[in-house]
Amino acid sequence: MKRKSLFMGAALLIILSIFLTGCGSSDKEGEKNNTGGNKGAENTDEGKKDYGIKFLSIATGGTGGTYYPLGGNFASFIQDATGIDSNAVTSNASAENMALIKKEEVEVAFTQTDIATYASEGTMMFNGDKVENVRGLGTLYPETIQIVTTANTGIKSVEDLKGKSVSVGEAGSGTRANAEQILEMYGMTVDDVKARNLSFDDSTTGIQDGTIDAAFITAGTPTGAVEGLAATEDVVIIPLDGDKIDALIEKYPYYAKDTIAEGTYGSKADIETVAVQAMLVVRSDLSDDLVYDITKAIFENTDKIGHAKGKLIKTENALNGMGIELHPGAKKYFDENGVSAK
Repeated sequence: MKRKSLFMGAALLIILSIFLTGCGSSDKEGEKNNTGGNKGAENTDEGKKDYGIKFLSIATGGTGGTYYPLGGNFASFIQDATGIDSNAVTSNASAENMALIKKEEVEVAFTQTDIATYASEGTMMFNGDKVENVRGLGTLYPETIQIVTTANTGIKSVEDLKGKSVSVGEAGSGTRANAEQILEMYGMTVDDVKARNLSFDDSTTGIQDGTIDAAFITAGTPTGAVEGLAATEDVVIIPLDGDKIDALIEKYPYYAKDTIAEGTYGSKADIETVAVQAMLVVRSDLSDDLVYDITKAIFENTDKIGHAKGKLIKTENALNGMGIELHPGAKKYFDENGVSAK
């Protein structure tokens, strides 16, 4: 009887050991899946996809800007489509967002196409600090390069800026890089102008009080600072020549053609220029299935975006100005919809 009891006890211990080993393997596999990676999503027992992550953060910008409210909309779309807890977080926008992607502190981020390119190449403000784990999801709407002056300066072309006092954007900013590259197309450098490194507000104030003659401003149109100037001055936006636009885009593919519509700032005709694009980027380690579903959730719900810029976000334009490698999950979505870069 005693021997039988010992046998039964040993058998129970063996069964319990097998059960616990199975549970441990399952837990470890679950932990492995939570690290992301490019494997496809798996269905859980409840029929939901397991994308390998439980939380998703979108780096935006300041609460008073455009990125933050759009990010709130996108987070809601993503959460509804994937079941992943998603939220928009504030930041100092484009350049900082690239750093957050590099440090894997967020999964998705807003930026400008030129800043994304500098980050992925390790150039300009990212010299020696290359961001290798960033991939494109899609471009959203144009951030227009506007060369602003007034009628009384007599400036009518980019060539006329030579020798003039010109704000080329704050040091290290995307606007500064835009100014350098546009001047380059005209055989000029910032040394050919009396360069000032001013914010948008300080630039328009300087034009108004006559301390500067013109300013490069990269922002969605109409831009508040320029509208304020137009309320008291006869504002002129300097157009870019078609051949210079083509040469700029060929050398720097993150630019796209853009038109400032007649009537903007009181203009009497359309103004041809270029724009970089506001865009979304993702970490390269996110699964293809997750990025596909994120892309689909955003671009198939643009009619629900509660911001004026939502009207400009279109699937057919989502690869315009894309200067970095597209994530395979996003590429799959755009391939299915017949979208290619223009």
